[in-house]
Amino acid sequence: MKLTQLVNKAKNKSNFVDLKAFIAFCDEYLNYITDNLQATIISQNENHYRFYQYNKEGNFQITRPINSTLMYDAKTFAKTSKEFLRVLKSIKTINKNDEAIRQVLNNSTYTIQQSVGSALDGLPAGQSNTARKLNGDLFEHFIRLIIREIGIPCSAGVIQVPVIVEGEPQFNMSYQHDLIIEKNYDVKVIGSIKTSSKDRIDKIFIDKFLYNKLTEKATPHIAIFLNDVQRKNSKRENEYGINSTFLSGHFKGYTVKLNPLDGVYYCDIRPNMRTESILKDHIKTFDNLLIEDIWKFI
Repeated sequence: MKLTQLVNKAKNKSNFVDLKAFIAFCDEYLNYITDNLQATIISQNENHYRFYQYNKEGNFQITRPINSTLMYDAKTFAKTSKEFLRVLKSIKTINKNDEAIRQVLNNSTYTIQQSVGSALDGLPAGQSNTARKLNGDLFEHFIRLIIREIGIPCSAGVIQVPVIVEGEPQFNMSYQHDLIIEKNYDVKVIGSIKTSSKDRIDKIFIDKFLYNKLTEKATPHIAIFLNDVQRKNSKRENEYGINSTFLSGHFKGYTVKLNPLDGVYYCDIRPNMRTESILKDHIKTFDNLLIEDIWKFI
């Protein structure tokens, strides 16, 4: 498998019809980078992040930051991917206190999606916007596939929101959402699925406020993110670091003064999300949604 083949495969959404297709792509990508990278660059400020530099075939381009504590190598993923599917199928009966199981869920999701994103980083520099859009669309699709795999039907699309005045519907407004979970034609959960919260966090909080104000209901709103880091270039060649794209002040302000979201989930959670007040109470790793929280919502 060559990088150009992987990139072309990642560009075609029809190649990712189910979870097995995502896993097969990830397996191919991980096997490719095992022996075909020009270099692996270590982040200067957070050393567990890595950047893959492709060889001449990939015009020596450098990928997004990869968290090496979450990203499986090809050999490990070959075993773990089978466990990933098994755990999803039996999510209701697993040991919730088994950290190894939680790691499989979180790290497999991260590894699979970052394989897609990193492959798309092999596109020519002028197509970076295309790569970003494709990666975002595939992440949304991937998360919905995972939720369906645990036995919860879900979709994306437009909701006709009834505007309620004094208990009576007056007219409808259309709202587009990445994740809609319904039961008996009643919307139980609305979600936003994004690779990063950058430039989007405000809208997610406001969407909850407006939706629940218009409908006079308290429909849970959640957000699912892959990570919140981006590459920070250095003046010196091949020296790179990472920047956080998470706006903690905005998140805290909206949580306290507007309305808290009902769940915020990351595969690659930032350190301050585990330690800072307000953040640590409202942000969790992705495994928590699948194992516990989503069942409470429905």
